[in-house]
Amino acid sequence: MTLPVEPPVDPMLSAPADQIPRGPGWLYEPKWDGFRAIVFRESERLLIASRNRQPLERYFPELVETLRAGLPDRCVVDGEIVIVGSGALDFDALLQRIHPAASRIRLLSEQTPASFVAFDLLALGESDCRAEPFTARRKQLERGLQTSQRLTLTPQTADAEKAEEWFDQFEGAGLDGIVAKREELPYLSGKRVMVKVKHERTADCVVGGYRVHKSGEGVGSLLLGLYDENGILHHVGHTSSFSAAQRREVLAQLRPLEGKESFGKGRTPGEPSRWTQGRDTSWISVEPSRVCEVAFDHLQGQRFRHAARFLRWRADKTARECSYQQLAPPRAFSIADWLG
Repeated sequence: MTLPVEPPVDPMLSAPADQIPRGPGWLYEPKWDGFRAIVFRESERLLIASRNRQPLERYFPELVETLRAGLPDRCVVDGEIVIVGSGALDFDALLQRIHPAASRIRLLSEQTPASFVAFDLLALGESDCRAEPFTARRKQLERGLQTSQRLTLTPQTADAEKAEEWFDQFEGAGLDGIVAKREELPYLSGKRVMVKVKHERTADCVVGGYRVHKSGEGVGSLLLGLYDENGILHHVGHTSSFSAAQRREVLAQLRPLEGKESFGKGRTPGEPSRWTQGRDTSWISVEPSRVCEVAFDHLQGQRFRHAARFLRWRADKTARECSYQQLAPPRAFSIADWLG
């Protein structure tokens, strides 16, 4: 390609914060829950590059024509690939696209087509736009983008109260939270110069097992479970990051409970997948009677996407009180309001 900004390019990043920043000069956007991608277009040539610089066109063939139809003839655009299902973002459907079989990808591209949400402009025509203020890049993107059902410009507001309202509404639609950017911000590849405020929730979970720490001493992680409406216990994730003393202490508490049935009738730890090949997924079952409270940031289907954070033991809670019902977020907003 002969664009003014050529691949590879690292995306600009965000630093986490507990509160939405306020004051003059801040702009707020939704934090999309998808695959970050930078699109390079030169006439009919198109490259969709992932955050780790891998090409994505093979996995999202339906986006190639969408982007050719809606992007300027010569440009570099930063954005997010998302899939919408039942009014909310579906990250599981995105993961299914990373598949070795072209026939499978074609089928999924028809059944669950992806969309591209644009939110920044790195180059347009013969111009490298990265040194320009964010507001100038945004205006050029607004003028140059031909939006459609599968291509849209991310919503934006300068009103902190509106951003707070979005933050409260978004979780039920599968959005991650809010990203805040300064008006004058240039595009700084690989730098954490934006601010992200993500949802964090808590849940009471049953401890149904554990994995031994890699040192061989104490508990490495607790395996967490929740009961469905039929009374079946499902594995939903794990919590770790204990100190050496805590690992031994927790192990001493769990020893008398070892060997009892816990997971097995529902989702079970260590189930094989293409993500766990070659890894030791062995675990030790314990009687599902201990309850702990954990913090988590996002659900992926019926499990925690990332490791949960241990908060405390809940001796006042029974295992049967730990159900999926506590995880249902308010559904005050449908992502279909923004995307088809």
